[in-house]
Amino acid sequence: MTVVAHINAIGTANPPFEVHEAFVDFVTATLPDPKARRLFERMVGRAAIERRFSFLEPITLADGTISDRDGFYGAGDWPTTSVRMARYEKHAPALALNAIENIGTSFDPAAVTHLIVASCTGFMAPGLDQILAARLGLNPGVERSVLGFMGCYAAVNALRTAHHIVRSTPTARVLVVTLELCTLHFQRSGDLESLLAMLLFGDGAAAAIVSADSHGIALDDFRATTIAGSADAISWRIGDQGFDMHLGGEVPVRIGEALRLEMVRNDPSGLLRGEAPKSFDLWAVHAGGRTILDAVQHGLDLAPNALSPSRAVLRDHGNMSSATLMFVLAHMLREGTPGDDPQRGMAMAFGPGLAAETFRFRLLP
Repeated sequence: MTVVAHINAIGTANPPFEVHEAFVDFVTATLPDPKARRLFERMVGRAAIERRFSFLEPITLADGTISDRDGFYGAGDWPTTSVRMARYEKHAPALALNAIENIGTSFDPAAVTHLIVASCTGFMAPGLDQILAARLGLNPGVERSVLGFMGCYAAVNALRTAHHIVRSTPTARVLVVTLELCTLHFQRSGDLESLLAMLLFGDGAAAAIVSADSHGIALDDFRATTIAGSADAISWRIGDQGFDMHLGGEVPVRIGEALRLEMVRNDPSGLLRGEAPKSFDLWAVHAGGRTILDAVQHGLDLAPNALSPSRAVLRDHGNMSSATLMFVLAHMLREGTPGDDPQRGMAMAFGPGLAAETFRFRLLP
């Protein structure tokens, strides 16, 4: 009999400071062009984001300038990549440990056989995987895997790796950690498209236990595809002053078009595996932004409330890159099923490529 991997529990965590309003105030005050400022304010109203979190504490200076308490983004030169990486090294382990602690009783460090860490907003060596293994007291022989610089769909790849480990080693107990400190990479820019991309991102971490124990979320199968001719739509490059994100305005359109084609094709080799969207009770879609969620909803002709968990995560946390989908799945675990039968679900995330990563799952009662 084929072993089925399950997400048994998920813990999530955010840094202590809310920064969404401070970011909006900062950009509004610094945009010199009134037309651009009005457009930015209009897009803020449409973003469907109320809170984003960071380790940078916002303050208002005596002259009314928005900054942070440490002066990380101050009036002078903004931090170099090395300074930003020093902050990542300082804060990332603590946030990951907070998320792991919030897994609850399902986490037993003595039982962990494999550790998978996904992150694209920082680098260090010894890596986050080694630091966590040491601080958690994991077996020194724990098998470690690091998925780096994959962006928003890295959670799917991390879960797929855990899925394969459990299927090949049924006694495995895999700790999966996704962590991003996106606000370390805020760029000084007058480009409206760049500012609108930065409007989306916040910091967060999620940790999960994946094993063959049959409770939680059963992972059924995984499938990925790339949208042809879209390689430049999303990019994430390392510069001298942090990592520079490009999120093209055409991304939601390309996603919507691709999903409509999937609906037309709808064969076993497609993302929907030949099934109709109505075959799924749950949709765990990466909350990359309101327009991306709208593109998925309209492209697949989903019910108005089908993406409610994703929209709730977007509203309360913004886009946390690889951690976001895990927050959506955690929301579903908390809500549970309305009856005694499992609910079938489809998970979906988009990122550089432009690629879509998906998996089918069952939320068990």
